Amino acid sequence: MSEAKPGDFKYPSSPLGETESGIPTGRDVPWEPLVDYRRAGVSETTIHGAVGWAHGNEVIHQFGGNVLCYGRSMMKPFMMRVFSDVLAGLDPEQQAISLASHNGTPEHVAAAQSILKRDEWGMMQTPLDVPLVQFGRQVRRPRRWYHCCSGEHAAIVRGCREKGWSRVGYTVPTHPFFQGYIAELQKILGADWQPKRVARDGCGLPTVSNTVSELALCMASLVQHRDQDWMWSAMMQHPDLIGGFNRLDSTIIKAGEGRVVAKEGADGLLGLGIIHPDYPKGLGVVIKIAHGWNAQATWYVARAVLGVLGIELRNPYALHRQKAFLVSGIVPEQYLNKLEAVKTWDEWDPNKDTYDYRWGQYPMS
Repeated sequence: MSEAKPGDFKYPSSPLGETESGIPTGRDVPWEPLVDYRRAGVSETTIHGAVGWAHGNEVIHQFGGNVLCYGRSMMKPFMMRVFSDVLAGLDPEQQAISLASHNGTPEHVAAAQSILKRDEWGMMQTPLDVPLVQFGRQVRRPRRWYHCCSGEHAAIVRGCREKGWSRVGYTVPTHPFFQGYIAELQKILGADWQPKRVARDGCGLPTVSNTVSELALCMASLVQHRDQDWMWSAMMQHPDLIGGFNRLDSTIIKAGEGRVVAKEGADGLLGLGIIHPDYPKGLGVVIKIAHGWNAQATWYVARAVLGVLGIELRNPYALHRQKAFLVSGIVPEQYLNKLEAVKTWDEWDPNKDTYDYRWGQYPMS
């Protein structure tokens, strides 16, 4: 047996993975198909996942299991509630970029930088990165401001200064910022709620484990409290700062025309907060893709969810050949008739994978 080394406890002991009580792995979760891509009627690719619907404080629909996952960047509106008072005076653009997982365009970078004094820039601890847009990834050198979470980090540094908290160590779970975030979640999920796990997110901040149902309840609370802080209004006023060009959350916010907030989160999360007359306490819907982020598949599911509620979201760009088909369980049973009317293709999207004659109709030479 090899001698133990410092830090060994951080590593798994088996490549097959250990089983921990109360912590289901992806092998234990009853994932369900959400979308399948068919070529001439035969499924070639099936996207599995889970969907949760919540009305106010009540979970009203689940499909694919109540999966335990990390909220990641989908939770930025709730993290920023820690500073909802001291950052209320920021410009709406600055507030929006604090909630963003942005593409790193010049507009995004400028909004993030404007939150801090120039001599505070060095306190921001996002990892070095390049813009998410393709041209930027090819020609830019890595910078902290290009990271998709730079606006959030800048807002946290600013918020800590305004509250009189130390700006050193704002990325660790013992900092007052993270403790405040847990308190915000407990306002939604109950005073006794505690996360099963706290992990380090890709941007360096702590992220906590939540079930899909808990995340849906959080999104419903965003609707309920939309007039009590600036999260909702900032996202509505500046949707392109939340993600950017052709990003799903930005596109949904614009399509919703004031009725929907949307927030993407790695890895494979989309949260929707929806104003709808059938749900006076606020509707929250969360989509989790089993294998991680898949913008096109998530787009189809989101279009279906919004479509049955009377909110039209365009289809994503056409698949090269296959056609996408939805699984009925993504919506509650009362919406099945409406779901059948939400087509996953457009008139200009020809069925290129099917021949114009039936196989066997003509004799072979």
